[in-house]
Amino acid sequence: MRKHKGIRMARMAAIGVAAISLAGAVTMELWNALMPALFKLPVVGFWQALGLLLLSKLLFGSFGGRRGGHWGKARFAWDMTPEERERFREAMLRRHPGPAGCGPTTTA
Repeated sequence: MRKHKGIRMARMAAIGVAAISLAGAVTMELWNALMPALFKLPVVGFWQALGLLLLSKLLFGSFGGRRGGHWGKARFAWDMTPEERERFREAMLRRHPGPAGCGPTTTA
């Protein structure tokens, strides 16, 4: 059983290295095909392309996987019950009342 687990881990490591290498090569080729011609930027090498991928991961978040990142699932009006929608509307009016006469009207 351990023999199979070691082979599986080695195979996954090889696939990971191949995927990272392919992503770096694709990034390098795309950069070198577009950026110098469009923006007069320098040509990059393989390791610089991998650095660009890492930087983009740090700045913009995940390359894939779980959707929504840190924010989780957004709640939209069509996902809310009528009661939730009314509470949301009231909370927004309390936070951002707007110009005079634009809020909800109350008659006394």
